[in-house]
Amino acid sequence: MDILLAALLGLVQGLTEFLPVSSSGHLVVFQNWLQEEHTPIVFDLVLHIGTLGAIILRWREDLLKLIVSVFTRPFAPESRLALWIVLGSVPTALIGILFEDLFEQIFHTPKMVASAFFVTGSFLFATQYLSKGERDEGAITWKDALLIGTAQGLAITPGISRSGSTIAVAMLLGLKSESATKYSFLLSIPAILGGFILKMDELTTFHSSAHQSLLVGLVVSFVSGVFALQLLEKVVNTGNFWKFAYYLWTIAIVGWFVL
Repeated sequence: MDILLAALLGLVQGLTEFLPVSSSGHLVVFQNWLQEEHTPIVFDLVLHIGTLGAIILRWREDLLKLIVSVFTRPFAPESRLALWIVLGSVPTALIGILFEDLFEQIFHTPKMVASAFFVTGSFLFATQYLSKGERDEGAITWKDALLIGTAQGLAITPGISRSGSTIAVAMLLGLKSESATKYSFLLSIPAILGGFILKMDELTTFHSSAHQSLLVGLVVSFVSGVFALQLLEKVVNTGNFWKFAYYLWTIAIVGWFVL
């Protein structure tokens, strides 16, 4: 993979990871369009590490409080939130491990990805009818954690937006938009790290020249991710989350006939 292509895919990843349009689905579309269908899954994971950096940067203070609280105040609200992040990661991990082969197959089946785009769009469209939530992240229960974690696990499917699914489910469960967004991305941290660790051994199979492309993709996805995350928070807080459905439906229709 050349550096320009790595930068382009990093930009796609950074812009679409946080917006509810499925970054992995867009990577499949662009790789297919550019005739790079066989880009290793580990490259996608490296791009996710770049956007993970944007998440850590945005919520660095909250993460620090969580870590300190776990060791100094195990029964504080912050510690319970850490517990719900761990619990919510369980269904994500189980789904990812049990259906790994299926997900990798979908990565190379663009028309299935197009169908997943349509599902995500329909799900987002329905959120406009939800009543405004009143619960913050401190009111999350173990049931909430498992349901949101399950949504995150199913969103491993390319074309199913992770942020869109988890934020929408959290809002459906009565969380405030700000709290839904915050918990969604804190929950993504173990999932991204876990996926990367499972595939990390593939990095050793890359030629040394490929490492430069990986680094470029990583940096570009981080920088563009910082800006996309700021945009997402504004969109969710202003109640325009559901409008991304029109874009996803368009991509789905085009994908069915072109890919």
